[in-house]
Amino acid sequence: MIYKPFLLAALISCGISFTSCNKAGEDLNSIAFELCQYIPDHELLERSKDFMTSDFYAVLDTMFNLPEHEAMDHEWLHYFVTGNGGTIADYTVDSVELKDETHALAFLTVRQKWEDGSFCPEEDNEVHKLYMEKVDGKWLISDFDEHKQDCINGIANWRKEEALRQTISNYLVKEIGSQYLQGDVCIPVLMLVSTEERSPEEAQVYGDFWVFNYDIVGDTLKTVSGGNHAGRLSLAKEGEQLVVTNFEQTVDGAGNEASAKQIFGEHYDIYQNMHSNDDVREAVRQEQLQQYVKQHGLKVKCYQDYGWDAVEL
Repeated sequence: MIYKPFLLAALISCGISFTSCNKAGEDLNSIAFELCQYIPDHELLERSKDFMTSDFYAVLDTMFNLPEHEAMDHEWLHYFVTGNGGTIADYTVDSVELKDETHALAFLTVRQKWEDGSFCPEEDNEVHKLYMEKVDGKWLISDFDEHKQDCINGIANWRKEEALRQTISNYLVKEIGSQYLQGDVCIPVLMLVSTEERSPEEAQVYGDFWVFNYDIVGDTLKTVSGGNHAGRLSLAKEGEQLVVTNFEQTVDGAGNEASAKQIFGEHYDIYQNMHSNDDVREAVRQEQLQQYVKQHGLKVKCYQDYGWDAVEL
């Protein structure tokens, strides 16, 4: 009987601190702190694979390696913990909750540390959640701030948009590019302003679309012909196939602005900012050319418009 107060205190202590009283006698705080070293920080390290569950690593690896449709499409992923400013994530494990024998949740405070060792202001500190799962006797990272589902959603959205973009690209090559002086390849540039889903079977896509025909000369894509075709595309499913059913384009000349306002409506300002910025257009063009060259295995290193210097890809 005299041991009961001691046993009660011990049980209470175990309820508060899982790090010393879980069944395996493991120090979960130390384990969580070690796992923090493998959280992605701008990049997914190959060595992290051994410290993550296979499914979590797989979705991260897929997401990190998806081609970006536009510059900085996956920006949130590359700033997984550390912001864009040359800082280093400094982790503190505040507590660990043991959910069951194979699952635990660690609460972290992340401070941003400059390369000289000084810390950012305290108000920049962030609280994050590290999910842990025990697999074959080893604790691994199974999720971080629910980013696993974010990645699953991101991959699904990317694949959906990729199918839409491929449909538009095929249409532009066949229906628009064929009207220009032909080259070895026709490569459109898609600058999407907005996509509106009318139903699971129908969508309208507003965009600034450019079509270029190139000859492949040595390691250079030399522009043969091309032009701008901005407007609104209507797409629908025919069976399992997504097809373009209509393309309403802005008109050339004096009526261009009026037609653009009529077609783009509430999206006009975004379209105009995009259309009038040569630097943005060339950055998107260069990025999409890089993807095309890689996908088609072309031995091309640059592209060149007539009368201009070659641009490296």
